[in-house]
Amino acid sequence: MVNSPNLPLDFAQPYPSRRVPAMGRAAIATSHHLASIAGMDMLAKGGNAVDAIVAAAMTLTVVEPTGCGIGGDGFAILWDGKELHGLNGSGRSPAAWTPEYFAGLAALPERGWGSVTVPGVVSSWIALWERFGSLPLETIGEPAIRYARDGFQVTPTIAGLWANGGKTLKNQPGFAQCFLPAGRAPRAGELFRSSAHAATLEAIVATRGEAFYRGDLAERIVAHGQAHGAALSLADLAEHRAEWVGTISQRFANGVVHELPPANQGLATLIGLGILEAAGWQPSTPDDPHQLHFAIEATKLALADIYRHLADVDSMPFAPEALLEPAYLRERAKLIDPDRAGDPAFGEPRPGGTVCLAAADDRGMMVSFIQSNYKGFGSGVVVPDTGIALHNRGIGFTLEPGHANQVAPRKLPFHTIIPGFAMDLNGEPLMAFGVMGGPIQAQAHLQIALRILGYGQNPQAAADAPRWRIDTGRRIGIEPGTDPALIAYLQARGHEVVSEELDSTFSFGGAQIILRTPDGYVAGSDPRKDGLALAR
Repeated sequence: MVNSPNLPLDFAQPYPSRRVPAMGRAAIATSHHLASIAGMDMLAKGGNAVDAIVAAAMTLTVVEPTGCGIGGDGFAILWDGKELHGLNGSGRSPAAWTPEYFAGLAALPERGWGSVTVPGVVSSWIALWERFGSLPLETIGEPAIRYARDGFQVTPTIAGLWANGGKTLKNQPGFAQCFLPAGRAPRAGELFRSSAHAATLEAIVATRGEAFYRGDLAERIVAHGQAHGAALSLADLAEHRAEWVGTISQRFANGVVHELPPANQGLATLIGLGILEAAGWQPSTPDDPHQLHFAIEATKLALADIYRHLADVDSMPFAPEALLEPAYLRERAKLIDPDRAGDPAFGEPRPGGTVCLAAADDRGMMVSFIQSNYKGFGSGVVVPDTGIALHNRGIGFTLEPGHANQVAPRKLPFHTIIPGFAMDLNGEPLMAFGVMGGPIQAQAHLQIALRILGYGQNPQAAADAPRWRIDTGRRIGIEPGTDPALIAYLQARGHEVVSEELDSTFSFGGAQIILRTPDGYVAGSDPRKDGLALAR
């Protein structure tokens, strides 16, 4: 393994975290220690990074149901040792979802069956394993099935999110039966079992996913939906396939950042980085106030563009790459005032609850993967006696007539979850990374790229560092621990800075990062979560 000589790595740990980066010839980083152990177990058995990712992803549906489930979506970017691949494992809207179907509503429902699109994550596991896996699927699924059947002790962060979700979703169909044993959420340290979840995972493994989309599980999903007036049909499930896609990219500093094409929001990261380069970004120190102001302003411009234009790529009025054209990026960069916060509108180019995880093996394979039920437990709907908690990705659509992202039959919704990847300037794989957390993900990808590719921070320091989040207009959220002098600098330039409470972990996401070095890998796991980076 030869790392780019253009990326010197700083191993200082300047932020208040007791975590240190994990280093070795193979590595995995996830948001839950049991998932990381499941992935490392696959590597120890001689499996590769895909085996590790799928084992960890399946386990996370059991041990972190507040962020993902069997009924969610999944995406991946993978370096197979020779080339880069993208995988879109998201599901489309039901065929019955016309604009008229939602007539009289101001927006799509946030919870319940009216928010459920086709779940794609199972197809993403199977697609990854069929093409690149090396161990038997039964071996890969064993840890998740064991934790579901025998139980696991709920960790503190998950317990808090679980209790909050229970208060909101207790009346959604099937939720209480699955997730509120004895009428409440399990507390930290308590054992939680779900034999129904175990049986579902066994059926998925035994049929290579067919039961979920074209078999018994599909029939149970649709029957439950029909009993509650849902539009999802057996044909909607049967026609779903995970799709292998390319990536879109943007050079920045000492690397090239790759994201998946729309309909997910990774394009915003690339636009923001491109605007920064066009604005004359120069490396200084990781927490330089002047550079932070420029990063915030570039991100605002990027978000304005994607919230207006981004949709299922077949519905966009121009190719996504039009938003990355150098001339367009230069025009957008001119809108940044170095001394004042802005509130930009979108441009017009010329026609032309989530978990993330990363794994790398000693043969050079690297994978960035992300899966999600979206808002907490997603729709709150759980198919009885299956453990299948369904996502609420339907709220990614808009009902605005004529908008590229207007709801329509068999269409992909705007997606917040994005895997990230970076190559070095020599065309070699450099970093698999992701940051869970809804709308912050594209913003946090940009911040991770700045810290590692721009300033050379190690993955754990980059994960530890306080983050910022653009809300609306000139309002930005700032994490506790941010230098007061930096906040004062931003306020003096018109930024409306709001300091978040310490327990707002979801607001600033959770990063999982693996960076390739000359002698192996360096991995970091976000201290805002109950996760763990492991290496061997």
